[in-house]
Amino acid sequence: MTRTLVFGGARSGKSAYAEKLARESGKEVLYIATAQAGDNEMATRITHHRAQRPAKWATLEEPLRLGDAILRQARPGRLLLVDCLTLWLTNLMFSSGATYPDVGDIALPELFHSERAHLLYALAEIEDTGCDLVLVSNEVGMGIVPYGAISRCFTDEAGRLNQAVAAVCDKAVLVAAGLPLYLKGGPC
Repeated sequence: MTRTLVFGGARSGKSAYAEKLARESGKEVLYIATAQAGDNEMATRITHHRAQRPAKWATLEEPLRLGDAILRQARPGRLLLVDCLTLWLTNLMFSSGATYPDVGDIALPELFHSERAHLLYALAEIEDTGCDLVLVSNEVGMGIVPYGAISRCFTDEAGRLNQAVAAVCDKAVLVAAGLPLYLKGGPC
């Protein structure tokens, strides 16, 4: 059983690399999608990702309760591919329908805190299941500090989540320009 975090910037090749790991695993693959088609641009992205996946892969759409989905679906001989953690984080941040100020403190919904904690619990709990797990995430903290309180909050929370997930995972791979850089655990 291996837990792998694959992360990188937008269009870095992280999803393609994660899908390559899944294809090469020889295991039954369950793709857990966290995206929601809130507009035409996101619907187009989702369609593109679906078209790239092998038809034999099952898909589970889970925008909020990711920890539960992982615990329910983990079993021997299976690989769970979660794409992606940062969209999931966004879903949680805006789950209450609240609007956020441009300046000042951001009070995130309780669901954000409880589901983030539950995901980390699930990652530890599945260690002995015989199920491999590949998690895709964005690295958003390598550029300028964003304008606006909610954007800065998102960048901070994504960085914190990536650190926490990488600490639990057996492997961590940064993908840039389609090339994997192994940060933890050696080549996958």
